Amino acid sequence: MKLVSSTVMATSATAKPLVPAAAKPAVSPLLCLLAGWLVPGAGHFVLKKPIRGALLFLSVVAMFAIGIGLAGKIYQPNTGDLLDILGFAGQLGNGLLYVLARVLDLGHASAQTATEDYGTKFIVVAGLLNIVSAVDAHSLANGRKAS
Repeated sequence: MKLVSSTVMATSATAKPLVPAAAKPAVSPLLCLLAGWLVPGAGHFVLKKPIRGALLFLSVVAMFAIGIGLAGKIYQPNTGDLLDILGFAGQLGNGLLYVLARVLDLGHASAQTATEDYGTKFIVVAGLLNIVSAVDAHSLANGRKAS
């Protein structure tokens, strides 16, 4: 039994990273993360992955626009309700789209119909998808994920 465990430990200690050091992009992972958060897909554009970046941009912007079109609510940061705070955190993931919606005073009414509630959910999910895509760009820039 000891022989097996020491073999496993030796194997895990000498394990090589998924991506060789020479294949890592020369772009700052923090830059990819911030660019991907502010503008959907921008982190992938920085990494010279334009198709993935364009698909993410179109997906997030389309979901956000559908949510606004359905009169979804844009959450504000100063409410005390837990669900509003979570909704705000999800929508903040949209980056500059959230800022633009706040500046243009879009989605300021609370949901009165089912379509408005669906619109709010579209906006929150667009923000969460944008966060996932920004973290994906960060992982690609770190070399922890193969392209």
